[in-house]
Amino acid sequence: MDDISTGALTGILIALLFVSAFFSSSETGMMSLNRYRLRHLVQSRHKAATRVERLLSRPDRLIGLILIGNNLVNILASAIATLLAIRLFGDYGVAVATIGLTLAVLIFSEVTPKTLAALYPEKVAFPASIILRPLMVLLYPAVWAINAISNGLLALFRINPQGGEDTAISSEELRTIVNEAGALIPRRHQDMLVSILDLEKVTVDDIMVPRNEIYGIDITQDWKSINRRLLQSPHTKVLLYRDNIDDALGFIHARDALRLLGREELSKPSLMRAAREVYFIPEATPLNVQLLKFQRNKERIGLIVDEYGDIQGLITLDDILEEIVGDFTTTISPTLSDEIKPQDDGSYLIEGSASIRDLNKELNWNLPTDGPRSLNGLILEYLEDIPEANIGLRVAGYPIEILEVENNVIKQVRVQPSYYQP
Repeated sequence: MDDISTGALTGILIALLFVSAFFSSSETGMMSLNRYRLRHLVQSRHKAATRVERLLSRPDRLIGLILIGNNLVNILASAIATLLAIRLFGDYGVAVATIGLTLAVLIFSEVTPKTLAALYPEKVAFPASIILRPLMVLLYPAVWAINAISNGLLALFRINPQGGEDTAISSEELRTIVNEAGALIPRRHQDMLVSILDLEKVTVDDIMVPRNEIYGIDITQDWKSINRRLLQSPHTKVLLYRDNIDDALGFIHARDALRLLGREELSKPSLMRAAREVYFIPEATPLNVQLLKFQRNKERIGLIVDEYGDIQGLITLDDILEEIVGDFTTTISPTLSDEIKPQDDGSYLIEGSASIRDLNKELNWNLPTDGPRSLNGLILEYLEDIPEANIGLRVAGYPIEILEVENNVIKQVRVQPSYYQP
């Protein structure tokens, strides 16, 4: 190199720093790529993504190639920088070259290109793969030899270089991804996706219509009462039972009842013959499981039974869908359920039968959900007794005034969320 001019050596050194920056940015860009987006692009037959995917299929070889190139360039740059510094500074050249080249490599070949690659991995990795791919073929013998030695050392520690950690994501990680999607996914869609993930945490008991609220028809009553109950039904399907709900006979669809009425064949026997068989659901069944069971069994409604076979409540397919998309309503603006009545002073009049989960969801409260499912049950559990009206208490930090108690059940309370104390 003594025959090469100082200007030429300086040009070579600068070029080597750029080549070093290329290898450094390529490494960071390749390793910073979103693997799930990369797979999507590969499935869309994106040429650059396919090229990168092939390189990343063997990360040990890719890293070996980049490190071989980077170290060769840096060592050559160190030799040239030392020669230049000795020419310019004499005996102090080695120290000047060491300090100067270290700063130059850190700033121009390491920190800056790696930061850029971390911020824009696709813009760096995709073009870099055009050069890295042929380099892999050209330097394959050296890469193979170095990887063989490196993999042998890893084998001593019982590490499989082709194993690595499982890249599958858990439901909690997927929930975080959805919540951080920002403008990429509309907020309404984010809520729906998170609700789907939450189905496995919610059971049919949490959203069922309680036993005492099931609208049904006792077939042992006189025909006039049966006819009146049928005409006044707020539902398209009505449960038929004998004496009590535990002796359920089946569900009669309003369409079938109207068909019989049109033929003037509507009677107790015809009503019972038209009733569809009851579909029973074990309590504590997760909603995601029950949704699949509804689909598999071609059912839309079922009765929830406990371990003794006693009916605890009723659930429909619509109830599960509402957990995902929200309440079905004909109005655009969101409204509170009928069980919640906001007052002018900021308090809420709430029915004792209101679901705790619904209260937390609609009012953004933090009432405990690991115990009773209704507000009435939560208060009774807290007091360990059946209270009288006009009694005040604080449950989970929320001031509650009991307004009405009937038949050992709390019918209505007043809650003052403005005085909430966590």
